[in-house]
Amino acid sequence: MLYHLLYPLHTDYSFLNVFKYISFRTIYATLTALAISFILGPWMIRKLTRHQIGEKVRKDGPERHLEKEGTPTMGGALILFSVVIPTLLWADLGNRYIWLVLFVTISFGFIGYVDDMYKVSGKKAGGMKARYKFGLQVLFTSFVAYLLMQWGFSTDLYFPFFKSITLSLGIFFIPFVVLVIAGASNAVNLTDGLDGLAIGPVTIASLAYLLVAYFSGHTVIANYLQIPYIAGSGELAIFCGAMVGASLGFLWFNTYPAQVFMGDVGSLPLGAALGVIAVITKHEILLSIVGGLFVVEALSVIFQVFSYKMRKKRIFLMAPIHHHYELKGWAEPKIIVRFWIVAIILALVGLSTLKLR
Repeated sequence: MLYHLLYPLHTDYSFLNVFKYISFRTIYATLTALAISFILGPWMIRKLTRHQIGEKVRKDGPERHLEKEGTPTMGGALILFSVVIPTLLWADLGNRYIWLVLFVTISFGFIGYVDDMYKVSGKKAGGMKARYKFGLQVLFTSFVAYLLMQWGFSTDLYFPFFKSITLSLGIFFIPFVVLVIAGASNAVNLTDGLDGLAIGPVTIASLAYLLVAYFSGHTVIANYLQIPYIAGSGELAIFCGAMVGASLGFLWFNTYPAQVFMGDVGSLPLGAALGVIAVITKHEILLSIVGGLFVVEALSVIFQVFSYKMRKKRIFLMAPIHHHYELKGWAEPKIIVRFWIVAIILALVGLSTLKLR
């Protein structure tokens, strides 16, 4: 919005030429998202507390979690607002990729909102039925894949470390997109089990994909790094910047001991947003490295369930894996910080693949 209002005036006021640059608008989208989070955070926490929208803690989990019962949840609505508004203010709204990522973020936010409302209202302790929840995810992501194909978007799959190896997915591009976006969404959701555990790695992954989006949308840099050049994808750096700012702002209130939890209304859209950005920038496999922590969390649940059904034995004391370490006696802050360190290492390894080709 500001881009469309102010940049056309640069012929009369030369200093407004800065609105031409994605880097400038990304910085201020980040700061705007951070400011919105700081300003609205305390108000939202008071509102959630007043309406008794509190967390329902599993009775079969670590005992220390029982003291978190009633902590305000659904704080992810603050993240959504802090991401969407700066994006609308600072991005080029004529860019269709911006609208696509906003659609995914808001639609998955809706799924998370309904799921959370079922939980906090007491109607269904487990939230929305899995088949409805996943069905909506498949519907929305299939629509995204269909739109991309209608726009003539390449269905080629690129691989980290290899500059000349590609795989044409053709019609299989649709289920692949579903797997990437829905998979990332649910993986972040599974990671959101300790104070600040999910939002820290989301911040790190968002920062990594900010660089990926900027590089992919810049002809010279993309050619230099020998990565796919995707015209218009650079504008997604602004959205990623908003995600970084919103995540940092939310972390201020979500850090141990948390004043508010994000709930599914936050975790589902954040993961989905990372997934769709990975798809648009043609760095889908890279997400499994940059977001490797989310992958491990999801796999720990899959392996645990599979092992118990097949052998009646558990691999971990409890899944997802962060609960395993809790039951081993690790202090919650130690688990969180160590997982953040792992997330940083994985992000650096992932970014290194842009050059190692």
